[in-house]
Amino acid sequence: MSARDRISRRVFTVGLVAASLASPRAWAQGFAGLGSDAGGFAPVVPGRTLAFPDDHGPHPDFRIEWWYLTANLKDAAGNAYGAQWTLFRQAMTPGPQRSGWANQQIWMAHAAVTSSDIHRFAEKFSRGGVGVSGVEASPFKAVIDDWAMQGDPSLVPATLSPLTVTARGTDFSYTLRLSADRPLVLQGDNGYSRKSERGQASYYYSQPYFTASGTLTLDGRSIAVEGSAWMDREWSSQPLASDQTGWDWFSLHLSSGEKVMLFRLRQRDGSNYFAGNWIGTDGHSMPLSPDQIRLEPLGVTTIGTRQVPTRWRVAVAGHDLAIETRPLNPKSWMGTSFTYWEGPIAFNGNRSGFGYLEMTGY
Repeated sequence: MSARDRISRRVFTVGLVAASLASPRAWAQGFAGLGSDAGGFAPVVPGRTLAFPDDHGPHPDFRIEWWYLTANLKDAAGNAYGAQWTLFRQAMTPGPQRSGWANQQIWMAHAAVTSSDIHRFAEKFSRGGVGVSGVEASPFKAVIDDWAMQGDPSLVPATLSPLTVTARGTDFSYTLRLSADRPLVLQGDNGYSRKSERGQASYYYSQPYFTASGTLTLDGRSIAVEGSAWMDREWSSQPLASDQTGWDWFSLHLSSGEKVMLFRLRQRDGSNYFAGNWIGTDGHSMPLSPDQIRLEPLGVTTIGTRQVPTRWRVAVAGHDLAIETRPLNPKSWMGTSFTYWEGPIAFNGNRSGFGYLEMTGY
């Protein structure tokens, strides 16, 4: 299998799927092989109009895809928790879809629950074509084994709501009900999200307006929770340049009701590519230029032999945002096939609020 046949995604993502297959050659092609050549797969081009419910479903002509949910939650006593549910699809080879075990799709899923002193996670893999995993656009359903993100019969495609999300791992599980009263948000330029100055990009939309309620179970203890959730949808064939080694991604819920998505992609020469969107209280999304965004690490957490920047200074020029973030649990390390940091954060400064931070490549 060539390096071109093994790739991955956002969290570092679908490379995770092919963890057991990856060779050192793949790591020369950007983080987790995400910068390797995508010959034979569909390109991401500007000007495509995203359409729903169709784009809630899979895009097998593209190499990489994910359905990515993070939730900031609290119990009745005000204790904070986080939950993550992610399903990734990776095509090992391009071309018409084959049936059964010959199908070229690999599915991978991650789930996690985080508190101030606990971080639990689980990982699943499945081959496409055998009825164990997959996504349907309408009625919406994303599943792998007994984990599911499923729409109610009343689901509205324009909001991707309401949904029920379930997952379980060793010593944890959760069931969350999600609803949203505002439409999906197109990231980047009407859903075309650039990842470098050299043409790498993805199609990207979000639902940052979910309200969440449900139950977490930790060590056999049932905890009623409620809060806010953010879902990201992306698909691409080559989302990174070959010299991009990882990323730092923020989803921020401001107490004013505004939402902010920011990321930087780190390059081997020490430079960074910045992008983001400012989402107003009316749901209108405004792309941010790289020179508006400042992301500065303030403090690190030692995790094994790694030094991971878990406190940050974040500023957005032109929108009066100057904050410092802190993690709920600085040890929110995902010890999955390809490791990364993902966990809930809170922030203060001239604005306050909460959100999620994902960091790869450390």
